[in-house]
Amino acid sequence: MLRASTGVLVDAPCLGIGSWRRNPDGKWRATPNDLAELTLRQQDILLSAARLGAPGGRLVYVTCSLLREENEAQAEAFLAAMPDFALYPAARAWAETLGGRSPGGDDYLRLTPARHAPTGSSSRNLSAIAPTPTLPRKQGRELTRRRACN
Repeated sequence: MLRASTGVLVDAPCLGIGSWRRNPDGKWRATPNDLAELTLRQQDILLSAARLGAPGGRLVYVTCSLLREENEAQAEAFLAAMPDFALYPAARAWAETLGGRSPGGDDYLRLTPARHAPTGSSSRNLSAIAPTPTLPRKQGRELTRRRACN
């Protein structure tokens, strides 16, 4: 039996658009169906990962894509499907853990090659999800529901 963790990191498979500067062949290998297939896989992975976190813990969703469909839209869809989760703003998490102001947004952390990684490093887009510690665990969609934070 697995024990719940206070933190779960999902580094989801994605189109990798944020790393195309470093790996330009990626844009030529991508097919029109890749995005649709990947977003479905990302949803499944995120919903499965939600079961692993402890009440009051955080679920962090990360990709190296610049597409909204693979980042903010995934977090928003997750929050809509899992009402016991709530957005935890990236700016708040940044200030609490690292101090200072978040360099890549208020609700979601979006780091881009053009703005934050001039050497061509991949972008990192982060959505953190945390359960609300005061809510009892509920079962829904065969998953333990919690709150989300970004």
